[in-house]
Amino acid sequence: MTETTLTRFDDVRDAYRQKGLKQALYDAAGVIMADTLLTLWGDDHRRRRRLENRLFRRQTFEHYERDLLPRAVDEVLGPAAAEGRGDVVPLARRIVVNLTATAAGVDRPEGTPAETDRLFSYAVKFSEGATAVHSTRDPEELRAEVADALERWDEEFFAPSLDRRTELFSRFVAGEATEEDLPKDVLTVLVRNQDSLDLPRDVVRREVAFYMLAGMHSTGAATTHAVHGAFGWFDDHPEDRERMVGDPVFLQHCVHESMRLHPASPVARREAVEPVTLRGGTEMAVGDTVVMDLWSANRDTDVFGADADRFNPRRAIRDDVPRWGHTFGGGRHACIGMELDGGVPADEVAGSPLLLGTVALILRGLLVRGAQRDPDDPPQQDPNITRVWWGRYPVLF
Repeated sequence: MTETTLTRFDDVRDAYRQKGLKQALYDAAGVIMADTLLTLWGDDHRRRRRLENRLFRRQTFEHYERDLLPRAVDEVLGPAAAEGRGDVVPLARRIVVNLTATAAGVDRPEGTPAETDRLFSYAVKFSEGATAVHSTRDPEELRAEVADALERWDEEFFAPSLDRRTELFSRFVAGEATEEDLPKDVLTVLVRNQDSLDLPRDVVRREVAFYMLAGMHSTGAATTHAVHGAFGWFDDHPEDRERMVGDPVFLQHCVHESMRLHPASPVARREAVEPVTLRGGTEMAVGDTVVMDLWSANRDTDVFGADADRFNPRRAIRDDVPRWGHTFGGGRHACIGMELDGGVPADEVAGSPLLLGTVALILRGLLVRGAQRDPDDPPQQDPNITRVWWGRYPVLF
């Protein structure tokens, strides 16, 4: 078996579009990722994605941006600003953890900060399991911790949430409840389509856990990278701090530029399930793998310019290239939450306004409260992962 590495933007884009390549990055994360949407291939992936896609529409994004996110930002950043200091890493994660739990279908009956803290700790551990391929820890020790956390989360959160939706759907089938009574979340979609999907309970559990961890993990990391990029830009362009707060398009460009430079995963990996010919002419046999170096492809100077490895929210991008590069993947496995995280451009024809997205809203919330680096407590990388990943990012307000 051979392995090919792609580093150029257009080569990676071609590989993403190859139907004969299946996901092959998360084999080490099976305890939390096995048979989830991100790892499925073929008809199973198509059926499940078609169902879950219904939750990720502009109407949903508008509801989050108008009704849920502003309150979540205020609830977390307000106390931190009043205290005068905070750490962007846990602040961002705490903002999104309850929101991603809502989208996944995880109930929080207490609605207390202590309950959020418990949910947060589970999501952090699940995130460690999902990124096992890049972890510096002992694999078996990490796997045991993730499996234990999954069982405890099941007892406290998942089982009651599943029972409530199962009972609600039974009432709906019996005509005792309406469509409006059913929650708009991933778990409800899986419950009401169980006859066609026929998923074992443990797969449903992992799917819900995956959605919860993916939103918190990638969104929290993307927010911290965006803060770091913005602060660095202000060092040389102090006039753009005010612009970033007041100009939503420029703010979104800042976020997309940071996302380009710091994809959630620095690589993607695919395995050939049939003979495949890559754009450069490489012939792949069944079982061969291709590594898509997203870190390098997103810094391709032929596409993003001579300064492609630098943060520049004023960057000109050609029309056929997303400002975030390949950060949200592509093809069948393009990130289902891409627009929730990165926002949606204005639609002049339909008269729909620009939606900033979760990361931009959190960044703006930090900036309007005067967040700046703590000169006495510099940010630090997470020592437990080989990715470029912030472990701490202290700020002053």
